[in-house]
Amino acid sequence: MAFVKNKQGLSKRHPQPHTIKEESPLEKRQQPRFTSQFRSTISSGQREGQGRTRDLSAGGCMIETDFPVAVGALFECRIYVPGLDWPLRIDEAQVRWVKANTFGIQFMKIKPDEEKKLKQVIASLNKELKA
Repeated sequence: MAFVKNKQGLSKRHPQPHTIKEESPLEKRQQPRFTSQFRSTISSGQREGQGRTRDLSAGGCMIETDFPVAVGALFECRIYVPGLDWPLRIDEAQVRWVKANTFGIQFMKIKPDEEKKLKQVIASLNKELKA
């Protein structure tokens, strides 16, 4: 702060000019996401669609597809990761947002053995990122 003398000779504090830093919007994700290019299928009842997982985290992912979905919809998701004998199976995923031909899902139900495989895939993606 700068000190300035007023007419009575007393020192008066005036704040120095400063830049106001704009705060970025709060990040809603709880886990880091990793860019990926995995083939995926989504199914609900008699409907099934194909897509591409564009990013992946322990709690959800983003999928690009022409399959129409709505926010709040629930479905089963399978993610085909190279090197795994079987696709990752998410028993229940919920659509959180939709934008054009992409949407974000949150994993709601996943069996413990599938969750373990998912964590191994994420660890592998993290290792590739740091390499």
